Formats: sequence, C-alpha cells, structure tokens
Amino acid sequence: MLMLMWEGSPIFWTFLPFLFFATSSFAKHYGGPAYDPSAWTECQAEPEAPLYNGGILTNKFPVYKPVKDINGDMVYSPTLSLENLSPGSIYSFSSWVRVKNLDSALVTTTLKLDTAYSKCIGSVIAKKGCWSFLKGGFLWDSPSNSSQIDFQSSEQTKRFVDVEIIAYSLQPFTERQWRRNQFEGINTERKRAVMIHVVDKNGFIVTGAAVKVNQISTDFPFGTVISRTILENLPYQKWFLERFKTTVFENELKWFKTEPLPGQLNYTVVDQMMEFVRKNSLIARGHNMFWPDPIYVQDWLENMTAPQLQRAMKFRIDSVMSRYRTEFFHWDVSNEVLKFDFFEKKLGPKATLDMFKKIHREDPLTTLFLNEFNIIEQCDPKANVDSYINKLKELKKGGVTLAGIGLESHFSIPNPGFMRAVLDKLATLKLPIWLTEVDVNRVHGLEEQALYLEQILREAFSHPGVNGIMLWSARSVGGCYQTCLTDEKFQNLPTGDIIDQLLLKEWKTETKRGKTNEFGSYNFRGFLGDYKVSVIYNHTVFNSSFSLGRGVETKHITVHV
Repeated sequence: MLMLMWEGSPIFWTFLPFLFFATSSFAKHYGGPAYDPSAWTECQAEPEAPLYNGGILTNKFPVYKPVKDINGDMVYSPTLSLENLSPGSIYSFSSWVRVKNLDSALVTTTLKLDTAYSKCIGSVIAKKGCWSFLKGGFLWDSPSNSSQIDFQSSEQTKRFVDVEIIAYSLQPFTERQWRRNQFEGINTERKRAVMIHVVDKNGFIVTGAAVKVNQISTDFPFGTVISRTILENLPYQKWFLERFKTTVFENELKWFKTEPLPGQLNYTVVDQMMEFVRKNSLIARGHNMFWPDPIYVQDWLENMTAPQLQRAMKFRIDSVMSRYRTEFFHWDVSNEVLKFDFFEKKLGPKATLDMFKKIHREDPLTTLFLNEFNIIEQCDPKANVDSYINKLKELKKGGVTLAGIGLESHFSIPNPGFMRAVLDKLATLKLPIWLTEVDVNRVHGLEEQALYLEQILREAFSHPGVNGIMLWSARSVGGCYQTCLTDEKFQNLPTGDIIDQLLLKEWKTETKRGKTNEFGSYNFRGFLGDYKVSVIYNHTVFNSSFSLGRGVETKHITVHV
C-alpha cells in the first residue's frame, strides 16, 4: 500500500504558516487545476457539462456490457477504461447517470484492476427519465497505471439495472496540488483581512505606534467527546480545557443509560457532567435522544405496543427537557436512522419526523441533527449521500426546521477524493454540516492513526460547508473507543500531537507585532475569532478588542490613543 505522506518530510511542515500567506505564489509554482466543488442533488432533464471538461476522460467512450436480468431481459452496464494513472495522485470523478428499466436504483461506481483489487469510489440514486449527478473520488495506490471504472446496480431482487452515463469526468491532482487547494480553501473561508487604524483623541492618524495583536479564541468549533472519567481526574480536565471549548457526552445521556428500567430515571452523572460544562463555559451537543440500533434498545421497549412506545418516548423527551432545556446547542435526535429502523417498524414511516417535531417544540432554538455513519467514510448501500439527502428532504417536507447534517466520521483509511465529493453534494443543501464523532480505527498503529486523522481534519477544515468538528476520543478506564489522543498519564500520543499542531498552532493566528504605517494603520490576515489589540503610544498602553467573523471585505478596527 502506498502511504500518503503529504510531502514525506517533517521539514515541509515548518513552512506551512508561510504557505498560508503565499498561496498565489504556491499555486503558480506548483500549477495544476483548481478543485471544482460543483454538485447537484436534483434529477435533471438535461445533464450539466462535464467538470474539468472531462479531465483525462475527454474523448473517452464507455463500453456497455450486456447482462441478462432475472426476467431474461438484456440490460447494459457501462465501463470506462483508464490509462496513465499516477500512483499517489488523488482523482476526482463525476458523471451524470440514469436508469432505464426501473423507476430508481442505487448505482455504484467501482474502481477495478483485477479480481483482487476492487473499491467503490462513489454512488448515486439514479432515476428513470432524468439525469442524476454522481460525484466521488479515489487515491490511486497501485503500482499499475491502468484500471477501469464499472457502473453497477443490482437490487435486492437480484434484478440487474440498465444504466446510462453521460458528461463523465476524471481529474487527477498530485498531493501538492490537492494540498494547495486545501490551503486556498482555508485562507478564503477560515481567515479574513484586518486593518487596524490608530488615531489620537483629536482624530489625527498616529504613525509609528507599536501594535500587538493576540487571538484569544477561535471562531471554528473544534471539540471532543468526554466521559464520566473526567469528573474526578484533574490531569484529564487540565489537558482537555487547554484545548477545547466544545464537547459532547459519550454514553451518559443516552436513553439506555438514563432509564435502564421503565420509569427508573438516573441523571446523576449527567448532572455532574453538566456542572463541569457550565463551570468551564463550554458548549455541549446533546447526544442522543433516541438510538434505534437494536443493541442499544432497552429490552423493556421491544414488546411494547405502539401507544405504549409513544408514551415511553414522550416520557423520555419530557424527562430530558425538564432538566436540560436550552442547555445543549445541538441534539442528535435519532441516531443512525438509515441503518436501523426500530421506531419506524413500531410506529410507522413518520416516526423520525415526529421525534424532530416534538423536540423542536420543547427546545425551539436548538439545531436538530440527523446523525449517521458511512456517509463520508465509505460507500454503503443503506447509508449513502443520496439516501441521507432524501431523508433530510423528507423531514423538511414534513415541516422540520433548524435541521443539521451530522456525519459521524468513523474512518479506517480515509479517501480524500470521496470525502470531499460527498461534502460538496451535502453543502448544496445550505445546512450546517458537522463531523460529529471523528476517529480512526485502532487496527492501525499510532503513527498511521495520526496520519489518517490529519488527512480527515485537513479535508474537513478546508471545506467551506463544514461548520464544526468533534473528535470521538474520550479516555475511559479501558482506554478509548478507537482513537486515543493521550496515554493514561495524559501525555500526547502522535494523534494528540496532530491536534496540538493544527488546533493550537497552524489554525490559530500567531501573535502579530508591528508598527502603524504612514497612514496610521497596521494590517494582517487572521483566523476568524476574538482578538485583543494593544497599542503603545507615548509610553502608554491602550487596549482594545474585536471579533472577526466571516466576510469577504476587510474588517476595519479603530483604536483611540
């Protein structure tokens, strides 16, 4: 396997701060195309033009392979042949797709080299009579330079689907080109230009005044999960509070924990954790109100009639809201509903919609999330970007407001091209997108986990549609779910070093020092957040502060001395 080392040398990282301020020269030096974030979620009568004018698939034509379906009808599945692939390059793939012999079907694209090499690179729920947009990607990690992309769909009935494609595209990016696009995304979306003007009490400009600027907090919410073990563990608290202002509880708030037996409520631990949140001025996500995974559904719920279950669910909502209404800024309403359907089987297809409506009535200013896994991690026949979008549209049609996109992000090996493509489609909905439970599977060694974690975080932070990131790295008695950031003594592991590198250094504006110019001003470009400004004039220090929010225009600040 080719390891994606992003330049392979630690020396490269020492130049990252410089590169943030020199993206234009960086792009000029390394060349390459700008990434195209275009995406569509509606089925269209006519397809759009291919991205990148087709990229390396310009003048390439698919071969349609005939297959007999279960009824004996001949259907056709397209294949695109690929040549001159570059090991280590990231490829962005897209195509418009429609099906002919069914009203709709999930069509997957699979990258194939031989019988031993096959990976899904994207999927779309295609329809009959209109064109649907598929977007995906892959890292080419084979020494071979040729392969093929197959479009396939076989329903549960094993009936094969007649698939058509048009306006397809495949665009390669070297590692440096991909990183350059990330730099530009961060520089554009997460930073803003600032002009500080210094004037005296009469309104005259002051030249040569010493200016010092410190960022005291960042605007982008970046946090991690905590468990009850933090309550009596001062080293854990110290490590956490030095880095994070946003959190979520691992299992303590879940229904099976707070009401293990009918009517027997126990919020003792949750109350203690909420005291920790309030004491330290943290903000917390509510996770979760309901979870239809049969492993976590209490035994006493399983044999209930529909009216009994509805009463139990109302009691759950009432008991939570009576204690914590307005305390959580997000709620994961029903966890993993694309994968599990306990409540829908019991209460009908509108069960999730009813949950959203009831919780919104109780806590109307909290953003309600549909939290799901495998949306950006990998292809999944149940939980994929189109089925997720369809569920969100269903909720919106039913009257749900303040909906958020929750992407759990439990990764093994990340696929940057696939991840960004899915984020592009989700971003078209104009809803808040959060990565809610980021971790990397423990099958990888510590250094590999750190490498993959960095790739995930860079991809998310550089995407304009992402509004926040939560890590799933609570340290409990037995360790962590998949990814630990520290050892048991709260000394950083390689994953923790990555967090410190990004969160405390690279994604935070370093202290700025300078003097006002001949126009009485000092300017810089900084990450969004809160700042403190100190100006020294006539041996006196004058302090001011300001908040830097999103905007394309330069932020102007005036300090009076």
